[in-house]
Amino acid sequence: MTDYHHPVMLKECIEGLNIKPDGIYVDVTFGGGGHSLEILKHLGPKGRLLAFDQDADAQRNLPKDDRLTFIDQNFRYLKNNCRLRGAIPADGILADLGVSSHQFDQPERGFSIRFNADLDMRMDQGASLTAKQVVNSYSEEQLYRIFGVYGEIKNAKTLARTIVTQRLNKSIDTVDELKKAISKLIPKGKENKYLAQVFQALRIEVNQELEALKTFLEQTVEVLKTKGRLVVLSYHSLEDRLVKNFITKGKFQGEVEKDFFGNQIKPFESISRKAIVASDEEIRLNNRARSAKLRVAVKS
Repeated sequence: MTDYHHPVMLKECIEGLNIKPDGIYVDVTFGGGGHSLEILKHLGPKGRLLAFDQDADAQRNLPKDDRLTFIDQNFRYLKNNCRLRGAIPADGILADLGVSSHQFDQPERGFSIRFNADLDMRMDQGASLTAKQVVNSYSEEQLYRIFGVYGEIKNAKTLARTIVTQRLNKSIDTVDELKKAISKLIPKGKENKYLAQVFQALRIEVNQELEALKTFLEQTVEVLKTKGRLVVLSYHSLEDRLVKNFITKGKFQGEVEKDFFGNQIKPFESISRKAIVASDEEIRLNNRARSAKLRVAVKS
């Protein structure tokens, strides 16, 4: 299971959840099961854990445990699934927003710049939209928006125009074909960073990750009980900004709203002022922890 995915900041996540042995908890990104297994260790016989994952591969990691209910769906359907299973109000919700090591290491999934494969990038392999379709059918303006907003790429306009021009001759179907098509735009010495930004942008679009995250966060307010914990691990600034704003303001942009008496109206209180980051030791053992930011909040 650890070969599938090394859970990031495991100890900090469990501490953030503040687990009660007879409580109800939700791990909305089961993946390799590392966080879920640790939650189960802290639960008593009457405790419950619901685990979400839309990737069929994740189900191979399910332990035999009657306290665990697996839900084969995206976490944007949190509230309905929790209600159907009598799991509202819940004591804690955990979300690890990173792509699992397993998904990066499976060449055929098309997530990694290291392997040549079809441009796929679907978290849910039953979904219809792939990265290949985005690259070959989106307009120049749409590609510019994706690369500029989701990839935060400085030459996003030129990148979009280059892709549209290149695909006139032949469709861009594989990782290597995409890398070749945009090779002249990649800054020397920053190849990996640039390509990672391009792939991040495509992956976010294919999986509608930011929309799903917003929907999920809004639903946590209705699922958690008062004093319930929300624990979220994010891996890039776009995600972390949404999580931070929602926890500190109760919405994704603008100023926090206030009532007639000037009291702030927001559903959560942050446990720590700044995001928690991985230790140097953990980063040394697991390089993917280097960009992780952990935020913990309590429902007001």
